[in-house]
Amino acid sequence: MSTRPRRQGRVPTLLLIPGLLLAASACKTPGDDPAPAHSSSSAGASSGASKTPSELPSKAPAQAGHPTSPLKNPHGTKPGLAPITTLDDRVSARRVIDQLRTKGRGPRTGYERDEFGYAWMDTADGVPLAHNGCDTRNDLLRRDGQDLRFRSGSDCVVTAMTLHDPYTGKTIRWTKSRATTVQIDHVMPLSYDWQMGAAQWPKSKREAIANDPLNLIPSDGPTNAAKGDSGPASWLPPNKQIRCAYSLRFAQVSLTYDLPVTAADKRVMLAQCDG
Repeated sequence: MSTRPRRQGRVPTLLLIPGLLLAASACKTPGDDPAPAHSSSSAGASSGASKTPSELPSKAPAQAGHPTSPLKNPHGTKPGLAPITTLDDRVSARRVIDQLRTKGRGPRTGYERDEFGYAWMDTADGVPLAHNGCDTRNDLLRRDGQDLRFRSGSDCVVTAMTLHDPYTGKTIRWTKSRATTVQIDHVMPLSYDWQMGAAQWPKSKREAIANDPLNLIPSDGPTNAAKGDSGPASWLPPNKQIRCAYSLRFAQVSLTYDLPVTAADKRVMLAQCDG
């Protein structure tokens, strides 16, 4: 699908879901006073052919916050995770998950967070929203938050928002002064990536998976901390309604970066989309 330098294995959408066409450094500004609230509304979920890198948005959506099914969000540029509820959609999700390769987890030896670049870098190559003058964390807060407020003079640094957390189903009123109440989850954890093959990647590819919006979900901080580097066989979102969508997103990241999952993880992922 992509002309990126092996985007690091991004898999064409039509290969993932047969018969279905789908679309897809904080800013340094003075002052800390929040700017007036920016209205947030649905980003939409229109269908269309897979987009080339030049067509991918370089900025977070201007209208954000309302969750999108991963079936209609193959690049991760639309907000959140909406539940997958219909039988047809669950069948489509299982078809994606069925494609996953499996292997055992390798050793964690040598893993450090810095092996994937410094946190929330805006300079990762080959991923949407990079090189837009706003760090990855703020891009994701802008993507998924509602009732956004920004640092005075900035359209990047989010100082307050409302987040409807897909993992718990809770509504979180977040402010920057309590930053850790919302954390950015790597759906496919970086340590897991390392053990499944990323240890052999060039650093540029590790930086990509660490900052790819496809692999990132703002979520309740304590819930994300409890997940650690677990795969789906060891951890699933407490909100059962979202578990099929979470499993599909995990699979989308795995296929995009050509990383296997454990056999146990694949079995659990398929089970979430039964019925």
